[in-house]
This record gives sequence, C-alpha cells and structure tokens, in this order.
Amino acid sequence: MPELPAPRVRAAHVEDDAELALLDRLTWSHLHAVMPEPRPPYPPFFDERHSPEDCLVAELGDSLAGYLSLGFPTPLESNRHVRQIQGLAVAEEARGRGVGRALVRAAVEESRRRGARRITLRVLGHNAPARALYAAEGFAVEGILPGEFLLEGTYVDDVFMGRAL
Repeated sequence: MPELPAPRVRAAHVEDDAELALLDRLTWSHLHAVMPEPRPPYPPFFDERHSPEDCLVAELGDSLAGYLSLGFPTPLESNRHVRQIQGLAVAEEARGRGVGRALVRAAVEESRRRGARRITLRVLGHNAPARALYAAEGFAVEGILPGEFLLEGTYVDDVFMGRAL
C-alpha cells in the first residue's frame, strides 16, 4: 500500500477565495458552527475581518484539504499579544490524515512568529473530535459557558481553550 502524502501547510492566497468558500460550505455542520447554514448568494471567504494573511491552508497533493483562520479575540491594543483560532475546517475526504493537527501546529508556530504570547479558541462542547485534537496539542479548557447556544433544539456549551506560546 503506497504511503499517503503528509499535508503541506502554507499561507492562503487571494486566489484561494472561491475554493475556501466552497470548502466552508461543504464542511458546515452544527457540530462546529453556530451560524445558520449558508444559503445563496454566498459571500466571499475573505472579507474586511478575515484576510488571506490570517488564513493557513493545508494541501494534500494538489488539492486543498483544509484551512485555519487566525484572528485577534478583541480589537483592544492591550489584547494584541493573544491570537485566536477563529475557524478550522477539513474536507471530508481528508479527515484522519493529520490535516487538522498540521494546521493547529502551523497556527501555533505562526502565532509565535508574529510575537503572540498566547493562543486561544472557542469550541462547542459537543465537538469531541476537535476538543481532543486541541487537548493533544497542549490547549486546556479555561472556561465554559453552559448552554450558550441552542442548536437544532439542543443547548450546547461554549468551551474556551487556550495555551501559552
């Protein structure tokens, strides 16, 4: 059996917009999304809050396998030393191939490179696979807002996780 290629992570390019927007729609689920399911007309992936410079993409061979968006938790200057993972998606056919792990590790390194001292994220309480990945990569639960979201008739916790860099 041939060995599968490892994911290659790189900074996003403006030209990735359409493919990232499609991946975002194809991976939408209430397992990780609190926003309603996207409907046409679909917005571009990049906007004034999310630029290509703040997005990492993973490729397997020639195909885009996933992305991770980095941002700041607040607009406050006193909070600029903290970066936040604000989106992570892996294509269905690429799951179980180390794509999410490669993206999280790259986000930690990129945040360090940019001078951050901490990296945080929010994850839904029922998203056990994502929580396990983050915990395995050194993130700890730092707070829980019980029942913060009502998704498909079920109240779901909002879990805050973080780690030092």
